[in-house]
Amino acid sequence: MIVTARDFPPGTPLQHFFAWNEAAWRPDRRYRLARDPESSPKPVADSLKAAIGNPDIATHAAVFAAFEELARPARESPRRILVIRLSALGDFIQALGPIAAIRRHHAGDRLSLLTTRPLAAFAQELGCFDEVIADERPGLLAVRRWLGLRRRLREGRFDRVYDLQTSHRSAAYMWLLRPGMPEWSGVAWRCSHPHANRDRDRQHTLDKQAEQLLMAGIHPTPLPTLPPLARELPRNLADRGFVLLVPGSSPKHPEKRWPAERFGALARALKQAGFRPVVVGTASEAPLAARIREVCPAALDLVGQTDLGLLGALAQRAALTVGNDTGVCHLAAAAGCAVIVLFSAGSDPARCAPRGPLVRVLAEADLNDLAADTVIAEAMTILRRHSLSRSLVTAGADPAIPVDPRDKPGDAE
Repeated sequence: MIVTARDFPPGTPLQHFFAWNEAAWRPDRRYRLARDPESSPKPVADSLKAAIGNPDIATHAAVFAAFEELARPARESPRRILVIRLSALGDFIQALGPIAAIRRHHAGDRLSLLTTRPLAAFAQELGCFDEVIADERPGLLAVRRWLGLRRRLREGRFDRVYDLQTSHRSAAYMWLLRPGMPEWSGVAWRCSHPHANRDRDRQHTLDKQAEQLLMAGIHPTPLPTLPPLARELPRNLADRGFVLLVPGSSPKHPEKRWPAERFGALARALKQAGFRPVVVGTASEAPLAARIREVCPAALDLVGQTDLGLLGALAQRAALTVGNDTGVCHLAAAAGCAVIVLFSAGSDPARCAPRGPLVRVLAEADLNDLAADTVIAEAMTILRRHSLSRSLVTAGADPAIPVDPRDKPGDAE
């Protein structure tokens, strides 16, 4: 009996794995073992037979777990594990679920992170890592800096690397560790644990990372979640409800910005409803905050005044976050905050929208066509539920309230 990709339901991990290997010039060693269950070790054969024709992802995960059990090192000492997640903020936040899964899987091991300097302090604050290494991202011809990075990585003596960046740069880092390359989960050529999916670039980032880890023996992968951040809020926010407004985005993508004047109209409606609008962003986005305050002088301008830890703490206590497709909205969703995120044709919510307990996507090809009244109505619906839930908790009642059937994570409208 020879197993092929056709033996698994379309879109399942083993269908992806077999299809990738059937087209590969150099198939994965695990594929060569799995394609003939009759000659495979019993744990692999049994789990593989259970997964054939089965859409249950857990049965597919069991096959890769069996592979890992066969390859488990004999030594008992803690292993050295490296996670690579460089930038940008939204991508880093989306890696928090995978990082939590890796930490759980390697509970007794030493876990290091390689990330960019702007994210290093925040990563350390999260408390997930034993060590955070700042990557200076050397330029192509910066030979001395490349050698310094190679020396730093080799000093780590890593047993396994989870490359969650999966870029050309991060894949190149695998070759810095020659000779004696560690196990490597990612997309680097000839890595030990490839994410074997020919359509991975069409997947949502969270689904892509979860499947990558499943093929490395780690399942399940939770949604990104921030740990509680013990930060003191500005005094004028400590005892009142507030809503975060995120009017900025990458300056390279102005099409991803909803007009600041409409954020101003939203801020004014929030104030009338009893919530303090709070504008956040980078210092370069100060003109956007100024235009919002022209419409609503009561808005609190914190643009350029918050680091990532304080932004996370604000999101953990805010009633709602409304913003463009930018990293702060991913941060807010991971903080457990209700989020309305505004998408233009500049990005695809099916591939990169935040996910969380309550994430609403409002999409228009041109954000100039998204009316302020539409966003205000959505915000007021969410805030009414927030207020009702808080009043029930204060009264000692069950805070469960009817759920709008539209409330699906990342649901596009």
